[in-house]
Amino acid sequence: MAKLGKRTRAAREAFAGKEDLTVEEAVALIKGNAGVKFDETVEIAMNLGVDPRHADQMVRGVVGLPNGTGKDVRVAVFARGPKAEEAQAAGADIVGAEDLMETIQGGTIEFDRCIATPDMMPIVGRLGKILGPRNLMPNPKVGTVTMDVKAAVEAAKGGEVQFKAEKAGVVHAGVGKVSFDEAKLVENIRAFVDAVSKAKPAGAKGAYMKKVSLSSTMGPGVSVSIESATGNA
Repeated sequence: MAKLGKRTRAAREAFAGKEDLTVEEAVALIKGNAGVKFDETVEIAMNLGVDPRHADQMVRGVVGLPNGTGKDVRVAVFARGPKAEEAQAAGADIVGAEDLMETIQGGTIEFDRCIATPDMMPIVGRLGKILGPRNLMPNPKVGTVTMDVKAAVEAAKGGEVQFKAEKAGVVHAGVGKVSFDEAKLVENIRAFVDAVSKAKPAGAKGAYMKKVSLSSTMGPGVSVSIESATGNA
């Protein structure tokens, strides 16, 4: 077994025996034990009582975090003509059509969010096997297939977060940076949990939220009480 570093051992000791904390306690614990040289992302993982293999139990959506993510989101837009110009003016990092499709097919994916105008979907559709598994496929349900590319680009750049349940019914996302004020992180976390709560599918049976955990990029995870995460504590 690999020998743990001093920082890792100290973090694990600080987290040992602590579970079902309030959001405020968990955020303070994570911030107090962040010791790496870069600004770690605070990540949330939610175990949901759904089986996303069934269409009526899929959980997906989008939420604008009130204090942003602290991450520089790279945005690619499939558009032509005036809409391509609109995307560029709004701050899109990459704009194209067939040329962008060929770049992606060649294995170069230098973006975190993909937006497309509806007329571009026949082209984008050919990239389903590449973009789909990376959760990058434009989708009208989360506002990434739209004629209002300006608003979509600005939302992506401004701290909008997409979420989608994975096979085991787990939803995870980055909800800010360790350097954020505690109050801002708490506000972001509760906004994210609220959005996932509102996205409860019709086919969900029994307990919807089973477990909520928080961690930093390089740190251990800690469970948070569902009542505190939903603001009902």
